[in-house]
Amino acid sequence: MLSEVSDTAVPIALLRREDSAVGDRTARSAAATEGAWLRTEEFDAWLAERGRAHTFEVERIPFEKLEGWSFDEETGNLGHHSGRFFTIEGLSVTGGPGPFREWRQPIIKQPEVGILGILVKEFDGVLHFLMQAKMEPGNRRLLQLSPTVQATRSNYTKVHRGADVHYVEHFAQPDRRRVLADVLQSEHGSWFFRKSNRNMIVEAVGEVELLPDFCWLTLGQLHELMRRDNVVNMDARTVLSCVPFADPDRSALHSDTGLLSWFTGERSRHEVRAERVPLKSLPGWRRRESVIEREDGRYFKVVAVSVRAGNREVSRWTQPLFEPLGLGVTAFVARRLGGVLHVLAHARVEGGFLDTVELGPTVQYTPDNYAHLGPAERPPFLDLVLEADPSRIRYEAVHSEEGGRFLNAESRYLLVDAEPQDVPEPLPDGYAWVTPGQLTALVRHGHYVNVQARTLLACLHAIGAYH
Repeated sequence: MLSEVSDTAVPIALLRREDSAVGDRTARSAAATEGAWLRTEEFDAWLAERGRAHTFEVERIPFEKLEGWSFDEETGNLGHHSGRFFTIEGLSVTGGPGPFREWRQPIIKQPEVGILGILVKEFDGVLHFLMQAKMEPGNRRLLQLSPTVQATRSNYTKVHRGADVHYVEHFAQPDRRRVLADVLQSEHGSWFFRKSNRNMIVEAVGEVELLPDFCWLTLGQLHELMRRDNVVNMDARTVLSCVPFADPDRSALHSDTGLLSWFTGERSRHEVRAERVPLKSLPGWRRRESVIEREDGRYFKVVAVSVRAGNREVSRWTQPLFEPLGLGVTAFVARRLGGVLHVLAHARVEGGFLDTVELGPTVQYTPDNYAHLGPAERPPFLDLVLEADPSRIRYEAVHSEEGGRFLNAESRYLLVDAEPQDVPEPLPDGYAWVTPGQLTALVRHGHYVNVQARTLLACLHAIGAYH
């Protein structure tokens, strides 16, 4: 039974359940193409200067030179002697979709929840976002823009005995009245086992010290930088996808309830079983001195690196990384239906997802892995995207994936306009037309929209596709 509050008690100040002004404030920041602190044309020079201010070095090494890491004699799993950070284990998946009913692969197990947080503050009446020039060992362009805080629990509790994580106090125990977004979101379900991060946007009050590797940028400036290759890192993109924009299009092909019903049906119809197994037991995979790889040389491999980074909490360390083979292609196919922009979402099954299925892009594949297949066996819509006329590509950029765990993992992100005849009716199983506004609403809740689709949603914001 709900407890009752007497009208004669001390007055209680109630808040509006939703602050309608937040959407106006973020839209105003998105429209501001110049900031109060750093002009957009000055950004490249600023980032280059931050690169010169520190020493960055990444070197491949054999597994035996990993410091603090070792293979378990019984399972073959690769882990850290502290028992923290992450382990590389095996994964067995059965009940998968289409022709890939079952498979075995290495997987990253990292149970702790990290913080990906962006601090915002008004200057001259416009919200600015505090971004960090952060080095990640797996990025081809090592230094990229990251959130204000990008830290695992091991980082900010200093398991590594490193320096403090700057600004983490704004996110560890935030004032709920100053939180613009706060949601647990998944990481790459193909390479992480049930990994989540806390994606946060928090507004600062009072003075905020600006440290050398940080800069204040408007949302409009960030949108301009997202049009460039390998500038805004994955962790920043996923947080930016959580920006609470107002949706001007209140109509859609499917009602929100209808969309959720379809998605729940997709989750219900897949009977996927994903189990962690010993790394040494994986058929078709072999471990050598410096690499764990498939015998046919496809998909990805596990390697080891030694890292030096002058602006990290720890200046030198070694670690394993996953290295995918080939450039990925990640795309939304888009159409206007009834005058409203829709994108074609795919209810994707990935072995590492907590809830089996999340909404992903229309296309999320590495083409090289499917080059040996005939047209009928290739993933739906892959060739439509690869063969798209440049006039139908409304957004294109190459972005790095998670540089803290993946080496040279890059995808070509696209938004491709389709003609009615390009997309069959009825749609293939697992696909549905959704509006960007519906995706924005779903991103407010965890484990509905995968990390690649969240990047594309941030790209839709960046090109002003619907606001």
